[in-house]
Amino acid sequence: MLSTLRALWQADGTFPSGSFAFSWGLEGVLALRPDMPAGELAQLVATIMRHRWATFDRIALLRAFRAGGDLAAIGIVDREVEASTLIAPLRDGSRRNGASFLTAHARLGNELAGRLRDAVRAGDCLGHIAVMQGAIWFAVGLDEKLAQVTSGYSVVSGLITAAIRLGAIGVLRGQGVLGDCLPLIEQLAAEPVPEDADLESFLPFLDIASARHEQADLRLFAN
Repeated sequence: MLSTLRALWQADGTFPSGSFAFSWGLEGVLALRPDMPAGELAQLVATIMRHRWATFDRIALLRAFRAGGDLAAIGIVDREVEASTLIAPLRDGSRRNGASFLTAHARLGNELAGRLRDAVRAGDCLGHIAVMQGAIWFAVGLDEKLAQVTSGYSVVSGLITAAIRLGAIGVLRGQGVLGDCLPLIEQLAAEPVPEDADLESFLPFLDIASARHEQADLRLFAN
C-alpha cells in the first residue's frame, strides 16, 4: 500500500510541481476553437493521451525510470526530449515544470533530486518534466506501472484543470471527462515499452495552436 500511497501523493494536484501555469497547449487550441463542445474537448484530451503522452512522455518517463539514478543516462533521455520538442512554449514549459518538480523534491530531502537539480544547473541535464518524474519516482519507490498511471493521471487532470480555468468546461463535466479517461490511462499504460523505444508524437493541430499562442497579447497560461 505504501507505494500506492506515494503514487497518490505525486498525482495530487496540490503537489508544488509548477503545472498550474501550463495548459499543455490547450489555451492555444481554445483560442482557435472558443466554442468547442465538451464532447470534442473530451476527444481532444483522449487524442493527446494517445498520440503524445503514450508515445512520447510515457516513453521518456520509463527510460529515465529504468536509468536507476544514472545521471548520464538520464541526461541522454533529457536531450532527446529537448531535440524532439519543436514548439518552444511546450519545450520551455516542460523544463520549467521539471525545475519546479525537482526543487520541491530536493527541499523535501530527496538526494537524487538535489543531484539532478545540480546537473540541470551545470547543463548536464535539461530538466524536462517527464524525464525528471521517471528518475525521481524510481527513487521514491514507485514501480513502472504506478509511475505510468501517475503520469497519465497528472496530465489528464492538468488538462481538465486548465479547461475549467479557461471557462471551456464546468467542474462537474470536467470530472466526468477525467473519469472517462481512467480506463484509457490503464489501457495505454499496459502497452509494453521495449528498451530501445523511440519518442514519437504527432499532434500538428496542437503544435500549431501552441505556436500561435506564443504570440498572443493576453495569455492565462505560459503555453
